[in-house]
Parts: sequence; C-alpha cells; structure tokens
Amino acid sequence: MEHIKKNKTIIAILTVLLISLIGLWLSVIFNMFSEKRIVLSNGFTTALKLPLLLEDEDPDPSVARYTLNAQYGETVFMKNLPASTMGYNGSYLGPILKMKQGEKVSIRVNNELDEETTVHWHGLVVPGEQDGGPHQVIEPGESWTPSFTVAQPAATLWYHPHALRTTATQVYFGLAGLIYVEDESQTSRSLPDEYGVNDFPLIVQDRNFNSDGSISYRTDMMGILPGNTVLVNGTLNPYLDIRREVVRFRVLNASNSENFVFRLSDGSSFRQIATDGGFMREPLLSKTLTLSPGERAEVLVDFREVSAETVNLLLGNTPILKLRLSGNPTGEARETIPQPDAADIPIGANPRERVFILESMGITGTINGKSFNQHRIDEEIALNETEIWTIYSRGGMMMQSGGHPFHVHGTQFQVISRNGKEPPKEEQGFKDTVFVDEGEEVRIKIRFTQPGVFMYHCHILEHEENGMMGQIKVIP
Repeated sequence: MEHIKKNKTIIAILTVLLISLIGLWLSVIFNMFSEKRIVLSNGFTTALKLPLLLEDEDPDPSVARYTLNAQYGETVFMKNLPASTMGYNGSYLGPILKMKQGEKVSIRVNNELDEETTVHWHGLVVPGEQDGGPHQVIEPGESWTPSFTVAQPAATLWYHPHALRTTATQVYFGLAGLIYVEDESQTSRSLPDEYGVNDFPLIVQDRNFNSDGSISYRTDMMGILPGNTVLVNGTLNPYLDIRREVVRFRVLNASNSENFVFRLSDGSSFRQIATDGGFMREPLLSKTLTLSPGERAEVLVDFREVSAETVNLLLGNTPILKLRLSGNPTGEARETIPQPDAADIPIGANPRERVFILESMGITGTINGKSFNQHRIDEEIALNETEIWTIYSRGGMMMQSGGHPFHVHGTQFQVISRNGKEPPKEEQGFKDTVFVDEGEEVRIKIRFTQPGVFMYHCHILEHEENGMMGQIKVIP
C-alpha cells in the first residue's frame, strides 16, 4: 500500500508539472501572437542613419578623450509612432569611437539612467579593471572614466552594457555602438576608408514592435528573443545611396539572440577581409556571410560592374537594406589586402588545456555545470601563457539549445579546429566570439596579455544573464 501511495504522489507531481508546462507553452504562444506582427514593406523610403563619429576632446594627437552619456530618449522607427528607447549621446545606439594603436584613451561614461549600467569594450584588449564588465558598475547619476593604451592592430569592435540583470534589456532598447581601431599601416592599405562615402557601418538588430510602434521585450520559454522586425543602424526599411565603386561594409550582429545570414539579392560575391579581431591573412570570396550575436566582419563589395540601379542586402530571403547605385564606375581595383599586423598566437610544447561545456535548459544556463557567481573565480591563468580551450555546446533534459556564441573578454583568440577538422576560412582570423552549435566541439588557442578578472560567456544575452557565464583571473 505504501508503494502505491508513493506512486500516486509521483504521478500527481508529474501531472502538475505537465499542466504547468502546457500553461507556459500556451502563455508563450499567446504572447507571441497577441500583438499585431509588423510586416516589413519593400518601400525603403527612409535614408539609412549613420552613427556620428564622436569628436576627440583632446587636441594631443597621441591622446583621445571622449564622453559618453547613457540616456533615455524617444525614437520614431515607424511613421508618427515614437518609441521609448535608450542610447549613448542620443536616443538610440551610440556614436563611433575612433582610436589608434598605441594611443592613450580616456572615456568618461555618465549614467543618466535610473538603473545601474556598465560599458564593456567588446573585443578591446585592456586590463580587467578597464573592461567594463559586471564589476565596473556605474550607479544612476554617477560616472566612470576608464583610461588605457590601445594595444592591438586595426579592427572593428563595439561597446555595450554588461551589468548584471540589465544587460539584455539595455542593449535591446538601444545601448550599443561601434569602435574603430586604426594602426600605422592603415593609410598604406588599399581599402575604402571615406566614412559615409565608401566605408559604411551596418549595425543589424532584430526587434519586436507592438502595433503602437513601441518596442516589446518578452522572451520565449527558451529564454531567447527572436524579433519580428529588422533594423539597420536603428533604421527600418532603409535605403543607401552609393557610387559604382568598391565599397566597404563593417557588419555587426547586435541581436540579443539570433544568428544572421547575409547575402546580396543579385547573387554576386563579395570579399570578406576582416573578422572580429582584425584583418584576415587573405580575402575570402563568398556569397554569404554568417554572424552570430556579437560577431563582426568587414567585407568589400565591387559595384563597378553592376548595371542594375538597385541591389538589396538580404537577411535570409528578406530585404533589409536597399542599395541605390549611381554614377559611372570609379576607383581602381583593390585586390590585395596586406597581411595583418598581429602574429599567430604561439603554442608551447605542452600547453595547458581546459574544457568548457555550455549547457542550457529553457531560460537557465551553465558552464561546466555552474551558474554564474560574481564572487567566484572559476579559472586562473598566467599572464602571456598560451592555452588550448575546447568548447562544447549541449542541450539539457531533451531540450535543444540551438547553439551558443562563446565570447571571451580582454583578448583575441584563434580557432584551431571545429569538430576535429580545420576551421572554415571565415574563422581563421582573430576572434573574440565564436559560435558553437549544439553537439559541436570547437578548439581555440588563447592568450591573455592584460591582467585582471575577465568574463567568458554565451553572447545570447538572456543566456548570459541567466547563468551561462564564468570568470577567469589573469595573474601576472
């Protein structure tokens, strides 16, 4: 009899859990479809917004000094429908920060929000105290002024909040911007570099909008936030006027959770010239570009032989940017991209190896079975010591995770294998974020050249906030 009672108790508990799960699923489905879905038109009647190049406040050419204000604002994405947003020095997104290798940089960040924030310099190799992770909190009404020397070659990086429990929402409502790092060899490279003429940033985001034009932040039961609308530089249905020449695009996937696959509507090829950490060994000719959240790439598109008046940039099969071509073909061919300045990371005879298992179940996540604890150091590494890291991605309890973009603060690493094979060419440059699909194994070689405590985590921001993050201490 006792055995029967226990079985009945177990059945009752399982029944309650099943009913709860069904209720959760119904709630998710209701939330997904209770608001009018925004359908992208092909009108493309709004000019693409270009972020401002923030003015350097210091006249000394060896020093750069900037001020960023994290603030609230209103932004009109759809006609006559203002939305509450956040931005740096404006209502949505932020200006571009330009800095040079070897330059001393100081950035004053003022928090004009009514909640905590931080600013993380994603991809920038700086000491842990200047990194802007969850330990460098800026309280409402307070300021933070990190200072550092730029210690890496030319690259396209970005900045965004990284405070505990507010990162995902603050990025979602607009707090993000680009960093352009330049080096001495920049002028000798035969690359388009005239900002807003033949050199363009493309910050691509998916967002959910309500029928009244407001931004809706609601995750699904898997803890992710696929959007119903795509923005480019904070612009809905934009067009961009360009000349028939070689054009450089610096592309950032600034989605909270979605992978993006880009291509051109005419099926033409382009050349990828850079990954997260800078220029590649040689250009990669391709017809598609795949970026997971946090990843960047630079590509060259040759429009000199394009006779059509317009070409669309597609996300999957959806047009997200109309390129309007004008004029006669101009400019010389730019076929040679110089070698990157950074040498390959050296590996010693017996490098230390570490394993990182990324696992998620619904909205919760772990790395090596542990949820994030800001008071716990998970790993320690010696300064300037090269290690081999193996990253695995797993689902949990019969639930698929969909893969994870793995980001490491304070360094640039190199991918050495994917599932036991040589990595694809688009991953053979320096990286700070690498996508690890469910069931995959990715091996990287990594070295920290700056001391301090740094984060490593899934760059699906909702996964990061719900435990899929750890800390490594770099010891001099």
